Amino acid sequence: MLTLFDYLPSQNAWKVRLLLNHLGRPYRTMAVSIFEGEGRTEVFRRINPTSTVPAIRLDDGRVLAESNAILAYLAEGTPYLPADPFERAKVQQWLHFEQERVESVIGSLRHWTMTGKLAHRSAETIEAKRSAATRSLDILESELSTRPFIADDRYSIADMAIFAYASRAGEAGLSLEAYPHFREWIARVEAQPGFLATMHPYAIDPHSAEELP
Repeated sequence: MLTLFDYLPSQNAWKVRLLLNHLGRPYRTMAVSIFEGEGRTEVFRRINPTSTVPAIRLDDGRVLAESNAILAYLAEGTPYLPADPFERAKVQQWLHFEQERVESVIGSLRHWTMTGKLAHRSAETIEAKRSAATRSLDILESELSTRPFIADDRYSIADMAIFAYASRAGEAGLSLEAYPHFREWIARVEAQPGFLATMHPYAIDPHSAEELP
């Protein structure tokens, strides 16, 4: 059985749980207390050298890290990853966009806001993140005004990846009022069969207010 190395408040890990739920694929969970330093142990670094979650271990012992790489692997041969080379590349385009322009800005702001770390960041850093996050939301609003899902007319792992943090922009202190097409897309994703509505706040982990070791 597949093993998922998980940290419940991580939306990167939630992406993988979402796809596994869509697929109805059983798995076992191994929790990693990243703010207590479990990600930096020698044992876990052999699973993921960057010390982050999620990661997976297959039945044969092989391991794979990075949320979007895991999504692409697990979605192979399913409706959530197109077979056509160009359509697959479009999904990859938006997976790259998500990591560079969504998770790195909205995800960071959300984490800092929800764990009380925002007060410990410089005004310049916060403003840069907010400006970049607004630009990303502007792009998503424009793109989603032309089609129902981000890579094509079909729901894919690109939507799952972007949804993980972009849909939580309000928790990062960003208003979605000016983005009607984006909000409609959120509703379409949430209406998908097997959507995983359960998400976990950082508040469930008393160590999350600490900086990563």
